[in-house]
Amino acid sequence: MQSTKPLTSTSFFPPWRQAGLRFYSYRFRLKELFGTRVQKVSIDAGFTCPNVDGTVAKGGCTFCDNRSFSPSRRLPRADIRGQIEQSLARMRNRYTDCEKFIAYFQPATNTYAPVERLRPLYEQALAHPQVVGLAVGTRPDCVPDDVIGLLNEFGERTYVSVEYGMQTMHDRSLEWMNRGCGHDSMIDAMQRSQLRKFEISAHAILDLPGESHADMLATARELARLEVDGVKLHNLYCVKNTKLADQVATGEVKLMEQADYVKTVVDFIELLPPTMVIERLSGDAPPDYFIGPKWCLNKGAVKREIDAEMERRDTWQGKFWER
Repeated sequence: MQSTKPLTSTSFFPPWRQAGLRFYSYRFRLKELFGTRVQKVSIDAGFTCPNVDGTVAKGGCTFCDNRSFSPSRRLPRADIRGQIEQSLARMRNRYTDCEKFIAYFQPATNTYAPVERLRPLYEQALAHPQVVGLAVGTRPDCVPDDVIGLLNEFGERTYVSVEYGMQTMHDRSLEWMNRGCGHDSMIDAMQRSQLRKFEISAHAILDLPGESHADMLATARELARLEVDGVKLHNLYCVKNTKLADQVATGEVKLMEQADYVKTVVDFIELLPPTMVIERLSGDAPPDYFIGPKWCLNKGAVKREIDAEMERRDTWQGKFWER
């Protein structure tokens, strides 16, 4: 029987809590692994998605314009090494103390190809002397066994994180967003990915139309049950030239206010196990692609509000985790 008794401040005291944090941040995790600051560099390997090319659906996800999500897709596409060099040149002024980077295969579905095509792309990224690992963004319905085997092979050599776009556990919401697959795909991918030599993270979107507060927290409990290693939380935000943009314009979809989002994120984090890395707290997009909500353009302010809410409640990640 699972325990619903709140964890006390002394019943579980992981290193991130000893460091004075209230949740297990991605920055803290990477510092644990590498002993220094590490940043991601976005790579566009030219992939598409099965709900774009018509394999499972057409038009892509309701909210998606990959150019708005991925810096690498907003530039003329060089080869893998060239993209890394372009990114490092842009990042040097901002991250002056960073010399190690994770090559992040970000836009579209980065396992949506035969292993014969995937292998050399991943190898090219790892060949850069400042790259210390791989992050591969994909869909849970696009990881056949041979691809999982390839990711495991790379994980035996270096740090590898596989990011599954779960988004939600609720099939009605996945249908609304034109995902082209159900939550059963995520369950299947997790069953075949666990105990491999790579970390598994999941993307989760809060404030999907038709989802109640209880529905969103059910997704948190499902992430805990699936035992993913990390989670990226996103507010539902709107960019131009998407179906969601039309729905927001007509009033069919209303986007969450910052105060409600902050409270929901904290409720969500309280249900996650203390060993799960919180890789992201909110999402945004470049202003020239962006429609709303305006508050999420200031990610620093959103994080400060989340920190303040956790402080106000005197709460932390895992306080109400059901073991």
